Amino acid sequence: MTAQFSAQVQLGWQAGRLSARPDEPSSSPLPAGLLMPFGTGAGGSALFVPQGLEAGAVGLVVLLHGATLAPAQVLPVLQPEAQRGRFLLLAPESRDYTWDIIRGGFGPDIAVLDRLLVEVFDHFEVDPARIALAGFSDGASYALSVGLINGELFSRILAFSPGFVVPGRRTGKPAVFVSHGDADTVLPIQRCSRRIVPLLVAEGYQVDYREFAGGHSVPAELAAAAIEPLSELPTG
Repeated sequence: MTAQFSAQVQLGWQAGRLSARPDEPSSSPLPAGLLMPFGTGAGGSALFVPQGLEAGAVGLVVLLHGATLAPAQVLPVLQPEAQRGRFLLLAPESRDYTWDIIRGGFGPDIAVLDRLLVEVFDHFEVDPARIALAGFSDGASYALSVGLINGELFSRILAFSPGFVVPGRRTGKPAVFVSHGDADTVLPIQRCSRRIVPLLVAEGYQVDYREFAGGHSVPAELAAAAIEPLSELPTG
């Protein structure tokens, strides 16, 4: 489908605001498997639909790749958990080598994400209490920035090795999970997560912070730990 967005919604994109919200689906569910590319004009964006998805409301995790990477390279971080936990996994592709705000300002990537969410909500009944925004590296910085601005949409933010958080008008109080390797040479922990986490806590966010022995990566056990609370939330 091709969604039409008002001028007000498009103006909101410049502030990092998303308009898409879960609603009663108007189209049939999509088949199980990895749908790539997914979304009209969304480049290499992908949607993973787990096998054995039961009727009724499902969870959704949006997973953002790091700089110079692609959805196919970040999907393995959470795809096994998506199959195990039976939730949808949406992996957008940035319009440039990394996400728009890191290159200067919100806009093109927020627009794509809004359109992708509309398409997902059009095909699936998504549980509003189980929508998470996740990311690795630059994708983690973007997930924190966008997730806090859209805290009434995302119940949880998963930031694997983030670098920073962009200020913005924040809404809601999503739970936050942050992991970071103590030997990370790409985004050193001392000037990244060890600065970010205390600021979030001081602002009243519930933060589950995990440091691990290692570099710029996402250990499988931490990916599982980050996702686990989503399955414990009420489903309607």
